[in-house]
Amino acid sequence: MAIGVFDSGIGGLSVHHALVAGLPDADFVYLADQANTPYGGRPGEEIVDLTRAGCERLFAEGCSLVVLACNTAASVALRRLQQTWLPGYRRALGRPVNVLGIIVPTIEAATGLPWEHEAERRGDKVEHLDVLGIFSTPATTRSRVYEIEIDKRRQDVAVFSEACPDLARLIEADAPAAELEAVIDGHVAALSRRIGRAPDRAILGCTHYEITADLFRAALPPGTPLIHQPGATAEAIGRYLARHPEYEPGAGGGRRFLTTGRPGPQNGLAERFWGGPLVFDPA
Repeated sequence: MAIGVFDSGIGGLSVHHALVAGLPDADFVYLADQANTPYGGRPGEEIVDLTRAGCERLFAEGCSLVVLACNTAASVALRRLQQTWLPGYRRALGRPVNVLGIIVPTIEAATGLPWEHEAERRGDKVEHLDVLGIFSTPATTRSRVYEIEIDKRRQDVAVFSEACPDLARLIEADAPAAELEAVIDGHVAALSRRIGRAPDRAILGCTHYEITADLFRAALPPGTPLIHQPGATAEAIGRYLARHPEYEPGAGGGRRFLTTGRPGPQNGLAERFWGGPLVFDPA
């Protein structure tokens, strides 16, 4: 058995890196759907179909648990798959399998509250608003998942989202640092104009963006806290596995990388982030 990590491309490596650090003995299979990346501009039904296909492939590779290391897939497809596809698939497969995402751990980290918590709605005026900026793909922005779920838990947090239509594609294509810097600077400036000032905190709501976190830090005011999805997700998955021993993560420390796109070495940006060569096998 193993843990599967799924993303439209190389962005999920940021989550995979944190999972490996937190669960060094576990076996992992990473699947990048690079033939169809990026997901952010695709219709919802197409995102659901592509995500389901990725999960099926990882379960066929022996994974018992799949982590959707993609905000677009998690925000658009996860609940639908959990409710309408996974129960029947689990019965047909005849073994425990599950699919989890990165949205829940991120919202828990952003609010400091457990997912089950819902704020009591009060009419009192909020004296101070904590302004939280979200940088994400158009599909994640359209879902409004962060606005909706954070508002359920915290009335003193105002969420503003900035869709970044081309950023994941540029990161996937190993664009020059100067080009990435210009695009990120533009999105940070656009969000700040809409808010009327810079956000107090920010979430990089696409795992591709974590690979360029240093550029976001440089574009935001010095010291602006970033809520890191990879670390929050790794901690949540560790707790989940401790509560659910039926999902066997393996114990051999195996690492496999699959792609629906071009197999072989990956781009330099991904390798620099990972800290060594990355060779993907064909999926």
